[in-house]
This record gives sequence, structure tokens and C-alpha cells, in this order.
Amino acid sequence: MNKCREIDRNLGNYAERLSRIIWPWHELWLLLVVGILIIGDYTSTYALLELKRNPTAYESGRLALWALQRGGFPYLFVIDITAAVILSLAALIARRLYIKHGFTGYGRAACVFILTPYIIYTIYAVVNNIILQFR
Repeated sequence: MNKCREIDRNLGNYAERLSRIIWPWHELWLLLVVGILIIGDYTSTYALLELKRNPTAYESGRLALWALQRGGFPYLFVIDITAAVILSLAALIARRLYIKHGFTGYGRAACVFILTPYIIYTIYAVVNNIILQFR
């Protein structure tokens, strides 16, 4: 059993290196980026759909579309924050559990691998909203 743990720890080193390639900074900075992107996503969506009233623009996210249909932009804001908080908590809990059991490399990797797809998708959404503003 101890030999299996040692092999897992060594593989954790590779996971940590890969996570450092993807996100070279401290993993808690991911949370700051997520927070900034929540604001950017919400404001760019609001500007595109409410201020510009572009007839060809629409909310493509199912959960966000549901929120807009149910309660408008205040509901969308709550849903955006809730989704980001749930993902952030999942990342931090996974990180904490891995580190607690002596798998530091996996802890960092879990945090990065959970939050990075959300960050990439949200950056895409913000950039897309900004581009559609000028069409």
C-alpha cells in the first residue's frame, strides 16, 4: 500500500507540472480571475442584450437563458455568481482534500483543471459579446 502511495505522489508531481504549464501563477489567483470574469460576462451581456438591443443577439447558455426568461437581469446575476461560487468551492474543496491526504500536486492540478475550462468559456463569452457590440 505504501508503494502505491509513493507512485501516486510521483504522478502527482507530473500533474502539478502540467497544471503549472496551464496556470503558472498561484492557484488562488484563479479565483480573482473568475470574479473579474463574472463581472465582465454580466456587464457585456447586459450591454449587448439590454442597452444595444441587437435583434440577432441572444443568450446561448441554457442556464443563463432560463434565468433571463424567469427573472431578467437580476436573476441572471444571481445565477452567474452561483455557478462561479459552486465551481470555485468544488476546486477549493478538491485542492484541500488532496493536500490534506499528502497529494499536493494533485491538489493544485484539481484546482487548475476545474476552474480553467470555466475561465476559457467565460473569456470567449465576454469577447464574443464585445465583438457583437460593434456589429
